Amino acid sequence: MAQATIRNVRYAGMASCMPRRVLSNLHDCPPQIKSARERVVRNIGIETRRICPEWQTFSDLAFDATERLLAELQWNKDEIDALIVITQSPDYLIPATAIILQDRLGLKPGTIAFDINLGCSAYAFGLHVLGAMMASGGIKKALLLVGDRAATVVEPLFSDAGTATALEYDPAAPPMYFDLNSDGSGYRAIMLPAGGHREPIGLQHLVPYKDEDGILRSPAALVLDGPAVLSFSTQRVPPAVRDLLAYAECPIEAVDYFIFHQANRMINDTIRKKLGLPVEKVPSTLHDFGNTSGASIPVTMTARIRDALQSGKHKVLMSGFGIGLSWGSCIVDIDRAVFPALVES
Repeated sequence: MAQATIRNVRYAGMASCMPRRVLSNLHDCPPQIKSARERVVRNIGIETRRICPEWQTFSDLAFDATERLLAELQWNKDEIDALIVITQSPDYLIPATAIILQDRLGLKPGTIAFDINLGCSAYAFGLHVLGAMMASGGIKKALLLVGDRAATVVEPLFSDAGTATALEYDPAAPPMYFDLNSDGSGYRAIMLPAGGHREPIGLQHLVPYKDEDGILRSPAALVLDGPAVLSFSTQRVPPAVRDLLAYAECPIEAVDYFIFHQANRMINDTIRKKLGLPVEKVPSTLHDFGNTSGASIPVTMTARIRDALQSGKHKVLMSGFGIGLSWGSCIVDIDRAVFPALVES
């Protein structure tokens, strides 16, 4: 467990972008699995998802989110000193997607730009990394772009999304509090086994096979151990949230909203109940948008509490958990921040 306080950094705004195409888990599936899908929807709570067309990448969504955010913030692009991208869906293995977006966005040469490879816990980790870089005052304005292109027609869980968050150096800003954790012993629980140097893509990975439902699947697809993820999430996240509240000396009642990674209904309901949180303080986007990986926290803020966050000061606890295994939470006071409406691209 690593706990930290970031001072002098203001949460200036955030925008989320999703593809226009909507997939229904109930209707956009082969008829032979319709009844199975109905059970999945009841259990995991995801009815519709968003999916990119073939030509669209995560960076396209992040670009559109960033352009909208900068326009509403009225920031001059020459003022931006750093750009961090957190994704597991890069445009290329090399170079970093952040480098490409730095040029595509028209940011000045010399802007710090780099990628971080992280999934569902990305948002808290990213705010900490960028906030720590900014706290000394050397970086005045910066951007954090988070998201993935993870949706497929076959799998019922994932949606595609890109988000952009703006941070600004401000000595008067309230502190941000963090609790960050990793446990690599569980790395196989959520894994893309083929495609890296350990197991390069070969001909055997390109031949699809039929699963027990008669659906064609790829041997190079994501492997997800559902029971292991359920156990990890429900056992690790509630105590980590309590530890963060204790570290920040913040009563649980003082938090206006708890924004959890949108994993599935069973996991999120269990976490909420273990913490004794009222439903109205724990917004969810699972039904409409599915699991958007590292983007799920900002997407939920945009889609569910945007109006509230723009109406005054709110204390928000954000908690992401998943691939790694890793889990991270933060407490952020949001005041005078810009939240554009959901961008569709």
